[in-house]
Amino acid sequence: MSPQHASKPYPIGTQGTPWGAAEKAAWLSRQRLKRSYAEEVAAPLRARLPARAELIQYGALDYGRLGLGSYPLYAVRSRSWSPELPVVLVTGGVHGYETSGVQGALQWLEHEFDRHAVAVNLLVLPCISPWGYETINRWNPDALDPNRQFKPNSPAAEAALAMACVAAHGARIDLHVDLHETTDTDNSEFGPAKAARDGVAFDRHDIPDGFYLVGDTERPVPEFQRALIAAVRRVTHIAEADERGRLIGETLQQPGVINYPQRSLGLCGAMTAARFVTTTEVYPDSPTASPAQCNEAQAVTVTAAIEFLQRG
Repeated sequence: MSPQHASKPYPIGTQGTPWGAAEKAAWLSRQRLKRSYAEEVAAPLRARLPARAELIQYGALDYGRLGLGSYPLYAVRSRSWSPELPVVLVTGGVHGYETSGVQGALQWLEHEFDRHAVAVNLLVLPCISPWGYETINRWNPDALDPNRQFKPNSPAAEAALAMACVAAHGARIDLHVDLHETTDTDNSEFGPAKAARDGVAFDRHDIPDGFYLVGDTERPVPEFQRALIAAVRRVTHIAEADERGRLIGETLQQPGVINYPQRSLGLCGAMTAARFVTTTEVYPDSPTASPAQCNEAQAVTVTAAIEFLQRG
């Protein structure tokens, strides 16, 4: 590791020793509310609900045992649900700090939901991790990454409740788009925190400058990913591979696309057996991308994915 890539020891815990309850409590005590889920997510959902949409509360996150509040969890679904139509799932805010994943989902709901609700059943969970949204955090209050907990008997309520909501809408999901960001804080805060929590060395990767997609190793569908990259390229730039042909340490499959074994990692994208699945990764810290472009990239991906599904 070069000197400019070296990082200071994380301020919680003993280097090389996994955290226990005391260290997790110390980490939680450092977290502060920085924005409002009620004002920035819940209120816009109610105020700008599309005509063909129905707002439902699919559960609540209650962190009273940790001295925190309770958060109602909302989904938006097609008001007229037809068993004859394909089912499209859109998820955002699994990592609450990834702002355009939430705001891009809200933008798409407001401007595109009604147009597509005629041809497909839509289920949108715009902010799966509201405490993470408010504290600009990757983890939940238990120092768990919800996007590694989409598995049976999940210890993360964010993941468990989202999976239950999706399952309640039937076994069939044809398309799933999961909206994310890759930020500079992955190297400055969240990566070092994870390494400290797990008692391992921090494995730093350069943050790609631009938009990219993460497909599923078991369901790569390269022509699907290619169509999405082509659509997003019209609104923002696509991340280039590093000198080793990789993005965040993973081998590039095609321009702007890498694959992960999503099921074994417990990722949100693996919660269904959808034929078409992708995870977006927007780079909000780029000097050449505005927040509006980041939100637009998320919304464009959802629309392009639905259009690809309908062509197939």
